[in-house]
Amino acid sequence: MVLLPALAMLSVCRAAGQTAAETAPSAGGDSQIVNPPPREVQTQQTLPEAPEPKRAMTEEELKQEEHQRLLGIIPNFISTNDPNAPPLTPKQKVHLAFRAATDPFVFVAAGLDAAKSQASDDFKGYGQGAQGYAKRYAAAYTDSFSSTMLASAIFPILLHEDPRYFRKGTGSITRRFLYSVSTAFWSRRDDGSWGPNYSNIMGNLAAGGLANLYYPPSDRGAALTFERAFTDAAESSIGSLLIEFLPDIAKHLHKKKNKPVTTEPAAQ
Repeated sequence: MVLLPALAMLSVCRAAGQTAAETAPSAGGDSQIVNPPPREVQTQQTLPEAPEPKRAMTEEELKQEEHQRLLGIIPNFISTNDPNAPPLTPKQKVHLAFRAATDPFVFVAAGLDAAKSQASDDFKGYGQGAQGYAKRYAAAYTDSFSSTMLASAIFPILLHEDPRYFRKGTGSITRRFLYSVSTAFWSRRDDGSWGPNYSNIMGNLAAGGLANLYYPPSDRGAALTFERAFTDAAESSIGSLLIEFLPDIAKHLHKKKNKPVTTEPAAQ
C-alpha cells in the first residue's frame, strides 16, 4: 500500500521537472529551443537541354525536303540546301526513300525505260508484245525501287550515313562539278564527318544482285551485277549534277525572261 503513493509522487515530480526544463528562460532572457529543425536548403538543379528543338528542326527540314522538285516535276526529296542540316532518324530515312521510290514520276520514268528496252529488244527473254512490255516495266520499276530503298534507307541506317545530297550552291563551276560527281562515292555521316559512301556502293551492288532473281537467265551473272551497279552509280552522279546546277540555270532563265526591255529614243 505504501508503494503506490510513492510511485504516484515520483511520476508527478518527473512531469514537473520536464515542464520546467522546457519553459526555463536562457541566459539572455529568451526561450531556448531544443533541437531546432534544420533549415531546408533548396538547390536549383540545371536540367539537361531537351531534344525537342533539334527534333522540331529535323521535322521541319523533312517537310521541306519531301516537297522539293527539279523543274517542278522531278522528285528531289533526298537532298538539302542546308550544310548544317540535322541528321535524319532511321524512320525519316525510310520515309524519304519510300517517298522518292513511289513518286508518280518514277512510274512514268519506268514506263519510258521499258518502252526503250522493248524498242531495242533488250532482255530478249521477256519477249515482245504486251506481256514483254509488262515484264520490262516491272523490272525497270523494281530496279529503281530496290536501289533507292537499299542505297538511301537500309544501308544508311545500318552504317549511320546520311543519304542526302548536300548542295553547295556556291563556288566555282569546276569545284561544284567535282563535288557533285564525288558524292556517289563520298558522303556525310550522321555525326557530321565525311567518308566513303558505302551505302551507295553496297546498295547499288545489292540491287544489282537482286535483279538476278527476275531478269531473264541470259541477263544474269556477276559481270552483269557489277555492270548494273556501275550504271546506278553513274545515274546517281548525273542526278547530283542536276540537283547542283539546275536551280542556277532556272534562276538565270527566270531573270533573263523578266529582264525589263529598254527602248532607245528615236533619232530626230
